[in-house]
Amino acid sequence: MNILKLESKLKVNQGRIGRFDISTTALILANLVTMLFAVAQNWSVTDVMWVYWSQSVIIGLFTYRRIMDLRHFTTKGMKVNNAPVEPTEAAKRETAHFFLVHYGFFHLVYFVFLWTLMTPVSVFSAVGMAACALSFLINHWFSYKRNKESDMNRTMNLGTIFMTPYLRIIPMHLTIIIGGIFMVSEETSVLALLLFLVLKTFADVIMHIVDHRIGRR
Repeated sequence: MNILKLESKLKVNQGRIGRFDISTTALILANLVTMLFAVAQNWSVTDVMWVYWSQSVIIGLFTYRRIMDLRHFTTKGMKVNNAPVEPTEAAKRETAHFFLVHYGFFHLVYFVFLWTLMTPVSVFSAVGMAACALSFLINHWFSYKRNKESDMNRTMNLGTIFMTPYLRIIPMHLTIIIGGIFMVSEETSVLALLLFLVLKTFADVIMHIVDHRIGRR
């Protein structure tokens, strides 16, 4: 009996590892595509930020979909007006809709901010930026499809799923603030751009783990 339980547990863990490895590898590749285009086409910080903005919007859309797909979830730690939130279908829908409005408004403000900083870009750069955004869309769609069934059959923490996308945009803030300070020359810009892209990729992978692990507790 114990042997059968152990074999079953090993199979489940192997499936989790497979999903993790594939989705994480795809995420790293999507970030590498951005690095290649950024260096090859000599992008500015603003150009890179448009790609990050697109990825963040994509994350928000799939997060909304994940919340709406939930079957079993807990609202432990969630409060509205200092009152605990009950784990009901109505609460789930209200949380999903509030997330969509709040997250969407935040990115609308971000859009306006980036638009004011935007400078003319070549057709090749525009195509490269679109290709990077598409690579992130494919990556997050793939991750969503791979984890959908597992998420629906597990007890997820609604509050954690709600908050995780906000944590994933921290690299965007750091790139704007720190990047604008240090990118003072062409040589410094290339090195700094690569540094921030690597840091962003590292943070992306870490938050990917948080997104698909902690939310299940």
